[in-house]
Amino acid sequence: MAQSLKDVLDSFLDKAGLATGISQQQALQNWEEVVGSTIAKNTTPEKVEHGILIVRTTTPSWRQELLFKKSQIIDKINASLGKQTIKDIRFI
Repeated sequence: MAQSLKDVLDSFLDKAGLATGISQQQALQNWEEVVGSTIAKNTTPEKVEHGILIVRTTTPSWRQELLFKKSQIIDKINASLGKQTIKDIRFI
């Protein structure tokens, strides 16, 4: 049975060790869609290192507010990716 192009690409990316990096990059791109425009206007997702998403906040009060929502945000990001890519978020 022939594999779909997506299956072949996914397999290649996994074997080449690139799938995690691509998934982490997608987490950055999905940020506004996941958290909504209000939070997105007050934050900047900067990078993902070893499953930890680094997000810059505009003020300490936003950082504090988002700490309370961290587990919900992680769940939403991973749901949008279809895999458990993000393990933690560090708000700076």
